[in-house]
Amino acid sequence: MKSILEEMTLADVRDADFRVAVLPFGATEPHNLHLPYGTDTLEGRCIGQAICDAANAQGGRVVLLPTIPYGTETNMNQLPLAMNLNPSTVLMVVKDLVESIQRAGIRKIVFLNSHGGNELKPVLRELHGQTNSQLFLCNWFQMVRDRYHEIFEVAEDHAGEMETSLALAYFPEFVVHNDDDTLRADAGSRRPMRFEALNEGWVSITRPWHLLTTNSGSGNPHAASADKGRAVMDLIVQRIAPFLAELSQAELDDEFPFA
Repeated sequence: MKSILEEMTLADVRDADFRVAVLPFGATEPHNLHLPYGTDTLEGRCIGQAICDAANAQGGRVVLLPTIPYGTETNMNQLPLAMNLNPSTVLMVVKDLVESIQRAGIRKIVFLNSHGGNELKPVLRELHGQTNSQLFLCNWFQMVRDRYHEIFEVAEDHAGEMETSLALAYFPEFVVHNDDDTLRADAGSRRPMRFEALNEGWVSITRPWHLLTTNSGSGNPHAASADKGRAVMDLIVQRIAPFLAELSQAELDDEFPFA
């Protein structure tokens, strides 16, 4: 069964009787000097395809929608061509897309988010009660945190070890190397702030990325490998594909999703 809407015909869609739609969210922003601006969008596409294909192999009826290539970039506005959608704009875009999905008879929608700047939980809260669809959110990069150090060496990741490993495994043609085959990237170091509460995470701000980093990278990418990228993909699929298959088969009622 096909999963990717972009590759399907009207006849395919009519025959499929989809029950769940997965909507990936990416971004267009710099990722150090070695990864492309579309890294988050490419991740959304490849992770989305992997989890939807696996879910459908398990009996699901899940469609992968095109990845939204823009996200919230207000903290990167000093870096060239970081393409911003304000959170209020994201809400309006998502609201329109949810209505389109709902008109197709699909009432279970999963937001698959690849960009840390996309704060989508408030979108779920605002749309709750405005739609008769059930909305779910998976920030996949947060979902793997409990197993992160079993796979990777360095914490914090924006163009770091995890994202670079995924790129090496699934879109290596876009990863830039030096002549000696090392990554064309700095170490992804982050500038400390002057307040302990900010450095410890007790208080948070929207961090200006041009002050926080040297070349937009946060996290050292140099221990990355394609094998690590495949390992984290396997973990994502193991955790999310069964959920999508179960969600596809679940009946909606007044107490959904409670047991």
